[in-house]
Amino acid sequence: MFYFAFGIFLSAFLLFQIQPMIGKFLLPWFGGTPAVWSTVMLFFQVLLTGGYAYAYWLIGRVQTKRQGTLHIFLLGIALAFMLGLGLVWPSPITPSADWRPANVNFPIPHIFLLLLISVGLPYFMLATNGPLMQAWFSRVYPEKSYARLYALSNVGSLLGLLAYPVLIEPTMTLHTQGWAWTIGFVLFAMLIGGIALRTQKREAQLQTYSEPKEKLSVSLRILWIALPGVASIFLLAVTNQITQEVAVIPFLWVLPLALYLLSFVFTFSDGRWYQRQLYAFLFILASLATLWALAQESSLNVVVQISIYSLLLFLACMICHGELYRLRPHASQLTTFYLIVSIGGAVGGIFVNLIAPYIFTGYWEFYLAWLLTVVILVLALLPRLQERSWANVLVAMFVLGSLAIIFGFNHYNNALFARRNFYGILRVRTWQSTNGRGDAFAMIHGVTVHGIQYLAPESHDQPTTYYVPDSGVGLVLLNHPQYGKDMRVGVLGLGAGTLASYGQPGDMYRFYEINPVVIDLAEGEGGYFSFLKDSRANITVVPGDARISLEEELSRNPNGDRFDVLVLDTFTSDSIPVHLVTKEAFQLYLRHLALDGILAAHISNRYLDLQPVFWQLAHAFGLSMVRVDHAAGPDDDGFPSEWILLARDPALLHIPAIQSHSVLLNSYSTNIQLWTDDYSNLFQILK
Repeated sequence: MFYFAFGIFLSAFLLFQIQPMIGKFLLPWFGGTPAVWSTVMLFFQVLLTGGYAYAYWLIGRVQTKRQGTLHIFLLGIALAFMLGLGLVWPSPITPSADWRPANVNFPIPHIFLLLLISVGLPYFMLATNGPLMQAWFSRVYPEKSYARLYALSNVGSLLGLLAYPVLIEPTMTLHTQGWAWTIGFVLFAMLIGGIALRTQKREAQLQTYSEPKEKLSVSLRILWIALPGVASIFLLAVTNQITQEVAVIPFLWVLPLALYLLSFVFTFSDGRWYQRQLYAFLFILASLATLWALAQESSLNVVVQISIYSLLLFLACMICHGELYRLRPHASQLTTFYLIVSIGGAVGGIFVNLIAPYIFTGYWEFYLAWLLTVVILVLALLPRLQERSWANVLVAMFVLGSLAIIFGFNHYNNALFARRNFYGILRVRTWQSTNGRGDAFAMIHGVTVHGIQYLAPESHDQPTTYYVPDSGVGLVLLNHPQYGKDMRVGVLGLGAGTLASYGQPGDMYRFYEINPVVIDLAEGEGGYFSFLKDSRANITVVPGDARISLEEELSRNPNGDRFDVLVLDTFTSDSIPVHLVTKEAFQLYLRHLALDGILAAHISNRYLDLQPVFWQLAHAFGLSMVRVDHAAGPDDDGFPSEWILLARDPALLHIPAIQSHSVLLNSYSTNIQLWTDDYSNLFQILK
């Protein structure tokens, strides 16, 4: 029995190690957006269904005496394939740089292709292990329940998920992680191969295996799809809600996924963990708390909001998975059960990732999953309808569902403009001025303001927010020796295009932006923003990932444009694109920067302290570095901001206007490791 338990635990641990690992590896190749994580999760949900389908076929359609042999053969193919990739890639599961796509306008197919080649086969074999181990276990130990093995697999998944950011990422480079994971997979293959042989010998007397004669009802199959499907939608919807609409905190996506797995652990380890009446009552309380949080979202503490959303998710998953546990079949129907359940999870993932962005302008799937959970509870409690107390509960459920939809409608319909795509939801709202300049339009991505432009003609071209004249970037642009002399400026991150307001006749400003909706708005769609159109400089907007675009420009013309000022403005959304602040990225920037150029990095961030990262980069490349802090007053046009300024020539940072606002860092030091494409650790710089 120990071998079954260890085998299922190890496979689950490896499954949830590979997800954050390969997700982090691919993140820089697709702009560093949080949506990459959701796409990776969708891929693994679909492949999990494929693994369960294979287990269903193997147990139900292949002779018992051949099952182990066939499975060992496939494990061997996976090992051979990984060995081949290890000979041409940095590690068997981390593709070489020449696999990076040149165009990321529609990233999902590219992500799926890379995942399929790099980890598809080993993940598929890991995915088959849960139902296979439980089916073989039930044959060898028919008197024992398989449900505890399922709970154990979720414990392994949870520990694998939590171990990555806490233990693995801080201590290993990505390529080392790839080889360490490969060693773990080899151990897994050897263990499962041994179990397969032992089980095959013990069950040699069974020539075939057949399902019981009684057929599963259509309604039962629908419930096996619907319950995990709703839980999957709720998981991804709450992840989007708290990481995009509340706070984009690094690794915050781990919290909802951990709660989702924990609900499986509780419900499938012992049915007594789930009491329908108790969870109905708790879900009502959590729903009321969520309605209150939605009403107070603009002023409510972030930690409180995240806690309330997390509680609602956990209770919803306990309800869905608790009802699923009550509907579990006999062990002989095990692989059928897991296959259908995995289809439900995959359907939920497909809906949130591929359908919702095209039919919703907001994260409406959150409210939909909320309402569907209410419906599940109502249907589960219908047999008790004759009891007056439970009739009141059902009425309360319907009222809560209605209120949730009303709140969602109000939340997503108070914007002048809203559009959703792979990179999130971009909105335009009216901004109420407090400095006497009148109203303005604000471009908002999730919880981050990306630009404000006043409506009044006399203030229309006024730089605002983080880009006012006394900010770090304002001081650089206004006081650079090339100001007014055909200055060349590169900007990573477009926003509303506010920096174009500094342009002078003869200047060249080139903006790099990955989100096409941002480009459309900044270029004048809807008539909200006109910084680009009104600028006196020659304006160019380059779509796509900034680093890829800079590399392509350099490959086309190694001696081409050299920027007098290069602005890095991609870190204020809190989910920073790490690939833009590594040693390799800085090598690229310095090749694009004139010898007397200044690199200005916007590091204003609520949760991350990026100064140590830039200090190490400045030290590695021999650059001078200062920080400029801007503390906005009540009548100021700007937001509080922090800018890091770097230059090869120290004299450029000693210009009186810059020096008078600078925080000198001569005595500053840090012991964090230099970030590279192969190593970074966000936990080191959490505030």
